[in-house]
Amino acid sequence: MRASRGPRRQRNVPTISDVAAHAGVSPMTVSRVINGETNVRAETRRKVEEAIAALNYAPNAAARTLAGGDDIRIGLLHSNPSFAYLSEFLVGSLDQASRSNVHLVVEKCDEDRGGEAAVDHLLRGRIDGVVLPPPLSDSMPILTALEDRGIPVVAVATGRAPDWAMSVRIDDRRAAEDMTRHLVQLGHVRIGFISGNPNQTASAERLEGYRAAMLEAGLAFADELVAEGMFTYRSGLDAAEQLLSLENPPTAIFAANDDMAAATVAIAHRQGLDVPGDLTVCGFDDTALATTIWPELTTIRQPVLEMSRQAIELLVRKIRESQASSVDCPNILADYELIRRQSDAAPRRRPTVRKPR
Repeated sequence: MRASRGPRRQRNVPTISDVAAHAGVSPMTVSRVINGETNVRAETRRKVEEAIAALNYAPNAAARTLAGGDDIRIGLLHSNPSFAYLSEFLVGSLDQASRSNVHLVVEKCDEDRGGEAAVDHLLRGRIDGVVLPPPLSDSMPILTALEDRGIPVVAVATGRAPDWAMSVRIDDRRAAEDMTRHLVQLGHVRIGFISGNPNQTASAERLEGYRAAMLEAGLAFADELVAEGMFTYRSGLDAAEQLLSLENPPTAIFAANDDMAAATVAIAHRQGLDVPGDLTVCGFDDTALATTIWPELTTIRQPVLEMSRQAIELLVRKIRESQASSVDCPNILADYELIRRQSDAAPRRRPTVRKPR
């Protein structure tokens, strides 16, 4: 039986989908009419206009911006538990917004408490488009709410952006393969992995990359060597404790982000282990945290700052070129880089204990 969550919030404001249903057309057709495109039959245009009047529908801000030449306002919805990742993302977004002469409205969203409410609150401020960093870029309720309202979207760092949205990402699977191969080449055989939040596509992609590289090297993929984290420092502490308490602990741990890798270094130090002498630790993202701990982290550099800039640039271009209803939704695959620092080394040879005869 499904638990009750109390009465649903009534939707008082009609959406583009409501207009489409009333007129008997698709939301895309409604968007074309609103944007004044000519490839709509006169009869269809009349039905849409009558539906708009009947429902007292206010066209979205993107249409008003295109028609009236007002300033562009872009919303950024965030809910990322990694302060280091979010800080870098915001810096890039604010910088590109300034370069593009657009206004950036930043809104925190707690999806568990009603993602649609956050979308409505954001859009009340006349927003022309929305950027979604992870984990919200993987949130179907958020994406659906924005699609219903006809708002252009750029989903960042997701492997499952809908075909109507734009996206900016890296190849997470291949990047994780490269890092795991690097550890194998150093001589590590027992390699632990700390995965991220299972609700994010990046988590599954990075885990799959680790698994593929282990099998490629002829190393057994052991479930005990994989500990689940949530992309938070706290979860990294628990996962590292789990891996290092194994009877045969790993000589290297690859964490799916820098926060969890930093937590692993802290646990190693607490247990009197030298990093990288006794334990190699590697991360993912190359946020500022990677170079503010000791030893500095070997990690995958995901160009978070540049990706956030590209997201703003894509969105502004789409709005200014009046392509909100176009099927052309660019998907950018950004480059990544494996950065070596002081936290990795070949496994230390342990002395052989000879049994007395």
